[in-house]
Amino acid sequence: MKNIIKKTTKILTATTLFAALNLGAYTEGVDYIKLEKPLNVAQDSVVKIFSYACQYCYKFDKSVTPKVAAQLEEGKFFPFHLSSKGSFGETASYVFIVTLLKDEEAGVDIFSDKSKFKKAKMAIYKATHDKGERFQTSDGKSDKAAFLKFALDAAGMSLEEYENALKNPLVKERFELWQESYEVAKLQGVPTFVVGGKYAIDSAKIKSISDLNKLIKELQSK
Repeated sequence: MKNIIKKTTKILTATTLFAALNLGAYTEGVDYIKLEKPLNVAQDSVVKIFSYACQYCYKFDKSVTPKVAAQLEEGKFFPFHLSSKGSFGETASYVFIVTLLKDEEAGVDIFSDKSKFKKAKMAIYKATHDKGERFQTSDGKSDKAAFLKFALDAAGMSLEEYENALKNPLVKERFELWQESYEVAKLQGVPTFVVGGKYAIDSAKIKSISDLNKLIKELQSK
């Protein structure tokens, strides 16, 4: 009888421990979805799909995104800008790609205050969401030239330097890669973190940065 009680106690203890360990487990279809068409990125990478026109993307980039990227190995985090959102979505994407490539050439981390990408991105965010700037002409039409000049001035680039940089075949290649993010954004909205190109995390379900990092690690191990 004592042996039976001991065995039962061990089973109950093991069951309780197992349940405790799985209490914070994440569920496909709830916390994340598996993409039918994966992004063409490395398996252990983390992509953040964002738009300069999205106020939540701005909030994430001020506090969440840098801390998430800090937990990853160097070169495993990639920002993908959504060119289809915002009056200057396509222009912003090209500016971001050019500045990212400049940062890569100079060996500058994109979260550093020296980053041209960060300077352009945060300036556009602040102008759009903090100041309500719409970059319009006097007759109310969208002023692409004014938007571009503002972004380049923030990044510390001249228009000539930018136009020369656009000739780099990597710009077109990366722009086409970023277009893949459109289908993901239709499913999950923005901002969205995609792990290994296959798993898109539901940002609305994120409870904390710690929780997000745990989910990313779990998805990287799949």
